[in-house]
Amino acid sequence: MKNLKLSWELSSTLQLQSQNELIRSTAFDIEQNRFFFASSNNILYSLHLSSSQNEELRGSSAVIDTVDLDAGDFITSMEYVMEKESLIIGTSSGDLLLYNVDDSAMEVVGRVEGGVKSISPSPDGDLLCIITGVGQMLVMTHDWDLLYETPVEDHVEDADTHLLAAIVRTKAYDSIKIWFFSNNRWYLKQEIRETAFWSKNSKNSLAASLTDGSLSVVELPELDTWQDLEGEVIHVELCITEDLTSFMHLTWLDSRVLLGVILEPPSNHNEFPKYYIQELEVVCSEDHIPGSVTGSGFDANVVNKLPIESTVTGLVSNPVKKRSAFLQFNGGNIFEYQTNSPLHEHKNLHFSSSCPWMSVGPIEDYGLPDFDPFLMFGLDNNGKLHVNQTVLCNNCSSFSLYSNSTNQTITHLILATKQDLLFVVEIRDIVLGLTEVKYGNFVPVVITRKNAEEGKKFIQIWEKGSKILGVVHGDESAVIIQTIRGNLESIYPRKLVLESIVNALVQGRFRDSLLMVRRHRIDFNVIVDHRGWQDFLKLATEFVKQVENLTYITDFVCSLKNENVMETLYKAYISYTNEEKGTDMKDSMLLDGQNKVNSVLLAVRKALEEQIVESAARELCILTTLARSDPPYLEEALERVKVIREMELSDCNDAERKRVPSSEESLKHLLWLSESEAVFEAALGLYDLNLAAIVALNSQQDPKEFLPFLQELEILPIHIMRYKIDLKLRRFEKALQHIVAAGDTYFEDCIDLIKNNPQLFPQALQLITDPNKKKQVLEAWGDQLSNIKCFEDAATTYLCCNNLEKALKSYRSSNNWGGVLTVAGLMKLPKEEIMQMAYELCEELQTIGKPSEAAKIAFDYCNDIKNGISLLINAREWEEALRIGLMHGIEDLISDVKIGAVECGNSLIAEYEEGLEKIGKYLARYLAVRQRRLLLAAKLRADERSINELDDDAVSEASSSFSGMSAYTTGTRKGSAASMSSSATSKRGIRRQKKKGKIRAGSPDEEMALVDHMKGMSLTDGAKRELKSLLGCLVMIGKEDIAQKLQRVGENFQLSQISAVKLAEDAMACDLVDEHTFVLEVYMKKLRKELLQSDEFSWQSKVFVAP
Repeated sequence: MKNLKLSWELSSTLQLQSQNELIRSTAFDIEQNRFFFASSNNILYSLHLSSSQNEELRGSSAVIDTVDLDAGDFITSMEYVMEKESLIIGTSSGDLLLYNVDDSAMEVVGRVEGGVKSISPSPDGDLLCIITGVGQMLVMTHDWDLLYETPVEDHVEDADTHLLAAIVRTKAYDSIKIWFFSNNRWYLKQEIRETAFWSKNSKNSLAASLTDGSLSVVELPELDTWQDLEGEVIHVELCITEDLTSFMHLTWLDSRVLLGVILEPPSNHNEFPKYYIQELEVVCSEDHIPGSVTGSGFDANVVNKLPIESTVTGLVSNPVKKRSAFLQFNGGNIFEYQTNSPLHEHKNLHFSSSCPWMSVGPIEDYGLPDFDPFLMFGLDNNGKLHVNQTVLCNNCSSFSLYSNSTNQTITHLILATKQDLLFVVEIRDIVLGLTEVKYGNFVPVVITRKNAEEGKKFIQIWEKGSKILGVVHGDESAVIIQTIRGNLESIYPRKLVLESIVNALVQGRFRDSLLMVRRHRIDFNVIVDHRGWQDFLKLATEFVKQVENLTYITDFVCSLKNENVMETLYKAYISYTNEEKGTDMKDSMLLDGQNKVNSVLLAVRKALEEQIVESAARELCILTTLARSDPPYLEEALERVKVIREMELSDCNDAERKRVPSSEESLKHLLWLSESEAVFEAALGLYDLNLAAIVALNSQQDPKEFLPFLQELEILPIHIMRYKIDLKLRRFEKALQHIVAAGDTYFEDCIDLIKNNPQLFPQALQLITDPNKKKQVLEAWGDQLSNIKCFEDAATTYLCCNNLEKALKSYRSSNNWGGVLTVAGLMKLPKEEIMQMAYELCEELQTIGKPSEAAKIAFDYCNDIKNGISLLINAREWEEALRIGLMHGIEDLISDVKIGAVECGNSLIAEYEEGLEKIGKYLARYLAVRQRRLLLAAKLRADERSINELDDDAVSEASSSFSGMSAYTTGTRKGSAASMSSSATSKRGIRRQKKKGKIRAGSPDEEMALVDHMKGMSLTDGAKRELKSLLGCLVMIGKEDIAQKLQRVGENFQLSQISAVKLAEDAMACDLVDEHTFVLEVYMKKLRKELLQSDEFSWQSKVFVAP
């Protein structure tokens, strides 16, 4: 439907030649914007239109010619043919005249029988349609050749020959009907009449203004009963009213007051038509019968009439003020009308152009200053959708307002674009100015995997040219559109549906929300997730109480999953209402060890038992909650089935049996919900072989597969049977309990079970009370720990069972020499054997790099002073080596310690001096690399600014080129090589891995590698202990000069390393490397005092500290 609206009107006075002269016909030249008039005196007039529709036409007309006709003949019809640049004139006698306006040349082109009543050329100029006085339609070519003839009345075609306007006259009324041509058929699109509809609560009134000025009013029943009126014929009487003029605009102010705009014709030829606002009060003398239609007894009285100076483009009632309305004049200016008050213009509320389609809706208060309780929407002829004084969309074709609020405030704007996209926009986004960020300018985008979320912002209307007619508010959340074929279609945007569901849930209407979820195929998890499943647990009882229908509850239960659909599936459609809780989605799926599915199903299960009367359907629903748990509670479900089976075998009455389903039905329901193998294993887990056999038979298993196994179990002792079942089900803890309970006969099986499942050793030690058997378990545990190389734990375990030999072996495998020699003492081994063991341990410790511990064994167990001191020197335990040498008074050993200490001191001095030089080189290299990187970054930013001036393709190409370059790239980029993978690439990767420790000049990670390398040169704790010990030893042997030099060089090295790292970190945080600021000596001087007093330099001797 084209939703025809009056766009604008122009008024003018036509100066005729005589007083009794009348206008008989008109024609319009769209190219030169001029009108032609033919009078009753056969005189032709012309009139040029104004270039602006906002200006009133007040000019005079010009006489162009007089048509010379026979006596009694006169002009009956006239049309302008653009292709011939001429007027085609028809007369009452049947003459067809072609009049060239520019040349003033008249030509007779033909004559028709019965006279010419109407002429209409086709838009392309190829055909000419003539209605004769005898009601025949003649269709001929531009060469005046007749094609066909048929009876018809007046008609007009549009510019592309797809629309046809025809005057239809009936006994009851006259109207204009517009038809659309498609698929070789004509479809009725619209019958033009002015109507107004009022619907609020139980008041539903319809008013229609007829073309003859009459007014009809109908009072309809409540909306819920309208379906009962289908096919009925409703007779409507005219209102008893004063003399009225047909309304140009009409709207209800309330259920009994109408407001309209009329155009009254002038009383004489010297006056212009005048516009008036007319307020009518409608009173019904008949009582309205609920559920029926009242179409008679209405009386309309004019209670107010105001003149207005300009053409009214739109009229809508004010939703926030009683008996008030908004009028839109040409140009978009907005005035407010209120009963018994003059018109009031809203200076801050206007459209930038005239908007024939206009609507107003109340809105909520969003906390903004200068809040207006309503928004005004207007759509102009160019597709611009205005909201108050701003333009929201430039390519809108139709729109409507939707509300799901209880206070009738609008919550969403529904708009369709010229690209046949339907958008659902939240009023909140419009008020807060967020539409540009979320929707851009409502233009179509190419949807790809990367921007898949963009495709959820709109709906692609399946038929081009469709228009939005309206919406169904509230829970229905429907948008009604009409296609160009005339069909009415309803669509349910996902965003509106979700808003309605959440709105119902917030109001506690669980049944309504569940029905909407089912109707629109929404994920049932919305009911749980909209405010978090923790809140739903508190409302589960109310949910079950409202829904009642166990089939619906079963569907709900089967759809639950451990996922927050508000944060995943529907994130793009609706804001998650649980955001204020600040909980992470993954963490919110678990609470106190319980997940969402299990917690919700437990709450629903308890509610079913409390709220729903015991029945077979309730029991099946409870079984469903158990089977759909995660993991499924199949054993608990089978326990309930087992109770039902026992009830069937007992002598219970029929009433009790009817309250529950049969055991067979319960089992089949459970098998339908779960894997048959899982149910069979759960039945075995109950140790009920009969129940397991029933499950197997109902799951269509082959008896040859399960009967031998069940028969084998049936003949076993009870504990062994359960042990075998637990082994099959891999329930090893229970299997251990049963095999222990079976007695000593099966102790070997018990040990094998524990060895195969080492996690059972702690439980086995608790279950087994016999000391000898407990020792066997401990020894087996020790063996298992030794096999997995946990030698310390294995040794402790062997000691618990008094197995000293294995404990000694485990201690030796773990290089715990103290444990080895201690256990050897406990075993009372001979001294010679212990000494031999000590020598072996000493060599092993020396081999694995523990000379200090080897020295202790040499001194304590081998009495080898020379070898012990040599080991201490290797361990750089200088003070301890000197102490032992002096204690034994062996000059050769004392001399070895002195010589070694001096050599070590000189070696460290040379090493630290070399380290100082390396730090200086690394720092200088770092500053140079940092400076190059900053310069290159500045150059790239300058290049990006120039790229912004290029076209899209150039920008894309340039961006691709830059993406393949690092700040250190010196070569050219080859795109083909970047996308290839070969064996050579793999070999290069291997070589790169080998060289990972090296710092390659020009590499992208050179800068960070230099910093990391300088950090790695810091003194370790071991090096500090060695320095402290060596300084003390050097002083003791009288080498103060070497000690002083060593401390000074070590101090400079450590201070230089720490200062260099600090300098590099400060330079990394700056965008400019200042050569006067980032100087190592400056940083060393600044940090020296603070660092020397810190724990980092605790190795120093204060006697050697420089002032």
